[in-house]
Amino acid sequence: MLRLSLNGAQAGPFTVLCLGSHSDDIEIGCGGILLTLAGRHPHIQFHWVVFSGDDVRKEEALRGVQLFTCNGALKNFIQKDFPDGFLPFVGAEVKELFEQLKRAVSPDLVFTHYRNDAHQDHRLLSDLTWNTFRDHLILEYEIPKYDGDMGAPNLFAPLEAPICERKVESILSVFQSQQGRQWFQKETFFSLMRLRGMECNSPSGYAEAFYCRKLVL
Repeated sequence: MLRLSLNGAQAGPFTVLCLGSHSDDIEIGCGGILLTLAGRHPHIQFHWVVFSGDDVRKEEALRGVQLFTCNGALKNFIQKDFPDGFLPFVGAEVKELFEQLKRAVSPDLVFTHYRNDAHQDHRLLSDLTWNTFRDHLILEYEIPKYDGDMGAPNLFAPLEAPICERKVESILSVFQSQQGRQWFQKETFFSLMRLRGMECNSPSGYAEAFYCRKLVL
């Protein structure tokens, strides 16, 4: 298995752009690798964008970003209120926000949704990410859901067991508005990381997985 190292630019801080349709997407999809990178790169900078959410979910998003970027510098946090489930129908406004992001940051690494995700909001953000950040490393994260759209990712990030515990505990404690949903359980999050850990022979048994469709060596 080929192993790559994320060292960032030769000069300046390692910069990560995190994009999520909803207030818990980023944390669920890539929270473990974000915590790992924050511990690995002392001067890491995060740009964090959540595209939808009411007042309750906005407050949850703010608490989430604080927990998952605690070892790094949060350079920019954007919380929009585009209607949940209707992002494709306000696509021009969403596209304009991407254009603003392109002018504001040139990240070393971008996390976004999986292009073949069954949720229409997720697919739109993925498409616009690739349309906007053409010369950047983009990793597409996965979100477990009822639709059964889990695929076969091709890039794996082994995680230490304490990182996995921290990720899941933080998600469950912060996103109280999701507690009534059947899928929102620690077993869901641990089982996916365990499966991906098995697939990449992670020493801890746990990993997150991503889709990397273009990579230049």
